[in-house]
Amino acid sequence: MYSLWRRFLFRYDPERVHEWAVRGLESLQTFPVFLSLSRKFYAVENPALEVCLWGLSFPNPVGMAAGFDKNATVYPALSAFGFGHIEVGTITPLPQPGNRKPRLFRLTQEEAIINRMGFNNRGARQAMEHFTRLPRPRLPIGVNIGKNRNTPNEQAFQDYRCCLRALYRHGDYFVINISSPNTEGLRDLHRPEALKPLLEDILGEREVLREETGEIRPLLLKISPDLTDEDLDKAVDVALEAGVDGFIATNTTLSRDGISASPFREEAGGLSGRPLAKRSTEVIRRIFRHTGGRVPIIGTGGIFTGEDAYEKIRAGASLVQVYTGMIYRGPSIARQINRELLQLLKRDGLHHIQQAVGRDA
Repeated sequence: MYSLWRRFLFRYDPERVHEWAVRGLESLQTFPVFLSLSRKFYAVENPALEVCLWGLSFPNPVGMAAGFDKNATVYPALSAFGFGHIEVGTITPLPQPGNRKPRLFRLTQEEAIINRMGFNNRGARQAMEHFTRLPRPRLPIGVNIGKNRNTPNEQAFQDYRCCLRALYRHGDYFVINISSPNTEGLRDLHRPEALKPLLEDILGEREVLREETGEIRPLLLKISPDLTDEDLDKAVDVALEAGVDGFIATNTTLSRDGISASPFREEAGGLSGRPLAKRSTEVIRRIFRHTGGRVPIIGTGGIFTGEDAYEKIRAGASLVQVYTGMIYRGPSIARQINRELLQLLKRDGLHHIQQAVGRDA
């Protein structure tokens, strides 16, 4: 069914289609019967897939990555599609329109996307209002936070702290996004001399919020796939020393390896989808080895099938996330991946998904 819809939708500008999808989900989630029927159809409930991390219970390891629900407006609808968690954002303190259009491109032959969106969102205050108004699904909701475009890197900690404070009561975990290639200079924050004080400030704010609320929220760092191995090791060491609770590997890449035929090959922006799969798995494996598996990793990049997800889990990921895969495979992707994961566990004689984590690291 989705293959027919995709043929129609792919005739239109991808950002326009995304806007249609968001508006449609906003309308549909006002009907409880839609949410109930969708959950029954898409959910794969099996104890072998349940994951417990950071004191949170994930019904399965397949999540929706940040980028789809930029303003925390459709996470109730997305939660009904069988995902084990939803990550909203990236959210910045102040609203910003992002980069000039067009800024989103489909590379259909390679099953990839190039985007240079630029953290377009309505800001932390609007996101907070949405969280207050919308129903809360029974699965973890992550909040991906970033800095505004015009905020100098030297003052970036203020933006991250502002978002953390505004949304602390609403997110189950938070992601510090320093890895998008679409905000000029943002990736410079990976450098140890910039990353150390940034993380110390953000984690210091979390301690203040813990004292004020009596609640602790995990903080994860989202990593770029374009770091050298040496720079990756340094960034991971700094993050661990500061006290982060985990990593997301990886964001989109500036590399165009594996892209040859598409007329959009030279478009600026971050590449996601199939061509990113190998590199993101390499980063997961390196982080897992470097840390000895001490902190959880969420793997993302080029996941379309259960085999793709399983490869990342065996490389060291405790959870995985999809985004581009959903564009090409449709809303049933989590169900398909979870069903395939159960088959792969059975094939390998494993009884639980967490037994597979890091087996190939």
